Amino acid sequence: MSNIIELKRGLNIPIAGTAAQKVKKVVIPDVVAVKPTDFRGLIPRLLVREGDTVLAGSPVFADKLSPDILFTSPVSGTVSEIVRGEKRKLLEIRIKADKEQKSEDFGPEKVSSLDAEKIKEKLLKSGLWPAIVQRPYGIVAKPSDKPKAIFISAFSTAPLAANPEFAFRDEIENIQTGINALSKLTKGGVHVSFSSANYSGTPLHKLENITPHIFGGKHPAGNVGVQISHISPVVKGDIVWTVSLTMVAAIGKLFNTGKYDAGRLVAVTGPKAVDPSYVKGFAGMSMKDIAEFCGNSSEGTRFISGDVLSGTNVGADGFLGYYDNQVTLLKEGNEHELFGWAKPFRTKQFSTSHTYFSWLTPKKEYDMDTNLHGGPRAFVMSDVYSKVLPMDIFPVYLIKACMAGDIDKMEKFGIYEVIEEDLALCEYVCPSKIEIQSILSDGISLMMKEMA
Repeated sequence: MSNIIELKRGLNIPIAGTAAQKVKKVVIPDVVAVKPTDFRGLIPRLLVREGDTVLAGSPVFADKLSPDILFTSPVSGTVSEIVRGEKRKLLEIRIKADKEQKSEDFGPEKVSSLDAEKIKEKLLKSGLWPAIVQRPYGIVAKPSDKPKAIFISAFSTAPLAANPEFAFRDEIENIQTGINALSKLTKGGVHVSFSSANYSGTPLHKLENITPHIFGGKHPAGNVGVQISHISPVVKGDIVWTVSLTMVAAIGKLFNTGKYDAGRLVAVTGPKAVDPSYVKGFAGMSMKDIAEFCGNSSEGTRFISGDVLSGTNVGADGFLGYYDNQVTLLKEGNEHELFGWAKPFRTKQFSTSHTYFSWLTPKKEYDMDTNLHGGPRAFVMSDVYSKVLPMDIFPVYLIKACMAGDIDKMEKFGIYEVIEEDLALCEYVCPSKIEIQSILSDGISLMMKEMA
């Protein structure tokens, strides 16, 4: 057993709506979407037109800068709509699913008989190469790069995150195959991080061909970026790759079955969810397919693909993100509270400080909504960020450097180590209501442009 890395800083948000460990529904696809917006820095080149027929695994668009990186359909069917935004930006490719699903056959193969180039070729052809995310910047990995290592987090501490022992209970063999394939793409090995809370109780700890690490502590202990910072920090010139368990399982299924399978157990969670539990879904599934979880009425409900801290507000007509295996349903906090700041006895509100009395009931869960309880204020110096961020960086200085567009200082204060999810808690506890993730995203975009 590896030494436990115990993180002292962090925060678990006590939000109600944890998914019960049961599968409530098998989603039968009607319309699904492939979204270029799920991938940072991508310039998509459309490969299909409205009315074209596709199979599961058929390419629908490619990366203009790296044409060998394909993005494929999760289902078979007919391209029903190409959705564009401002300046004709490609937002979605919607596909009307067939009643009987058919898949491209990429051929099952034993990973042990393949070299790195053959594995890359199969991942690129099937559309599963985008499963590999590069740090720094959180972009789709470049096939020509050689990462110093590959990192996987086998647990999540994000609010209401899917339970990995339940969500991947039938995927252990596929995950092992995926790890075996990934291990051939780097000389630094595959590093898998586990939770100290249940390390010996999870079947995932029996995975082979890995370098295990054990982490303890509050959120964001489960973030792969935080784990990398304690195992092998990313500095200028370094490249590491990360893969989620969801995508490792998909890679394993590709080699075991020869098919691109975007299926996954999706946790439907949140205070607005009726009987929060799991559904058998897939990447790109419609939020309309889980309408019963909000009483078949989406009015006043925010649909988030992912968790409440770093997920995307996709709306009631939106679709599940490529990397996500969680949907969070929140009440839209549109009400204004008169003299809320002057009410110390607020038993239904959670506070990270001792402003309210929530600290007296540490096990209580709260029906949180989207209300910010105040507007943006002056960005003042504070140690509040460092109390929840267990990384050796200076978040306040980093964010101010991003706001100023100062590349030298962004490098100095840790831009290479983080993406938005790593600083999401800083935004949550920020007394100035600063949109830290948005500012960091702009900073990363500037780095990609100027350092290309």
